[in-house]
Amino acid sequence: MAKSYFLRNRSGVLGLILVTGFVALSLFGPFLAPYDPNKQHLDKCFVPPQREFLLGTDQLGRDILSRLLYGTRISLLIAASAVAFGLTVGTTLGLIAGYFGRWIDDLIMRIVDIMLAFPGMMLALALSAVMGPGLVNVVLAIGIGSFPLYARVVRGVVLQLKAKDFVLAAQASGAGAMRILLHHLLLNCLGPIIVQTTLRFANSIIVAAGLSFLGLGVPPGVPELGGMLADGRVYLRSASWIALSPGLILMLIVLGFNLMGDGLRDMLDPRIRLPRH
Repeated sequence: MAKSYFLRNRSGVLGLILVTGFVALSLFGPFLAPYDPNKQHLDKCFVPPQREFLLGTDQLGRDILSRLLYGTRISLLIAASAVAFGLTVGTTLGLIAGYFGRWIDDLIMRIVDIMLAFPGMMLALALSAVMGPGLVNVVLAIGIGSFPLYARVVRGVVLQLKAKDFVLAAQASGAGAMRILLHHLLLNCLGPIIVQTTLRFANSIIVAAGLSFLGLGVPPGVPELGGMLADGRVYLRSASWIALSPGLILMLIVLGFNLMGDGLRDMLDPRIRLPRH
C-alpha cells in the first residue's frame, strides 16, 4: 500500500530517478570519464563545448565533463559520510534522551538547543575555519552540524512510543534497556529517520559546495562541484560553461533529494498521503 502511494507521487518518483541516476554516475564516473580530471591541455584552454570536449574546458584546459563525473562522486561521498556521522550520533543521543529522561534528557537537549541556535552554514564555516580545509574536516563540520536535528526528531518519537503497551510489556517481561532501545524503539523511528536523511543529504551537498566555494572545503585542484563553481565564477561572461555545468548538476542533485524526501514523507505518514484517484 505505502509503495503505491509513493509511485503515485510523480514528484517523488522524479526525485528517485534523479538520485538513482546521479548515484550511478558517481559509481561509474571513473570508467565513463574521457580524460583524467586533472590533466591539463594548455593549448586548449577555454574551449567551448564541442565534439572533442563535450562540455568544454576550463582555464587550465581540463575537461569539464571528466571533472564533473569525478566531482559528483566526491560531493555525494562527502554528503553520505556527513549524514552517516550525524545520523549515528544524533539517533543515539535522541534514543538515550527520550527513553531515560530526567537530567540526561535535560543535558542532551540543552546541548542540542545551543547548536541549533547557530545557522547550519555558519556553524560549518566556523568549524571548517578552526579545523582547516580537507575532506575529513568537511565531513566532520557538516556531520557535527546535522546531528542535533536527528536527536530532536528521534527524541520526539521515543517520547510518544515509550508509554505504548508494547514498550511497557517489554519492560514487564524483563527486557533490558538496550534491547528495548534497539528492538522496539529504534525500529519504530525508522520512518522519520529515513525522511530526515534524504533531506539532510540535500542540505549536506549544499553546505559542502558552499565550503569549497569559499576555499574551506576540499583542497584546491580536487574536482568537486563547489570548487568548480568557484573556479568558473571569474569567467561567467567570457566562458560561462565552466560554472554553468557544475551549477546545473548541483541544482539537479539537490532537487532530486528534496523531491524524493517529500515523496517518502507522504508515503510513510498516513496523515498526509495522497488521495486515491
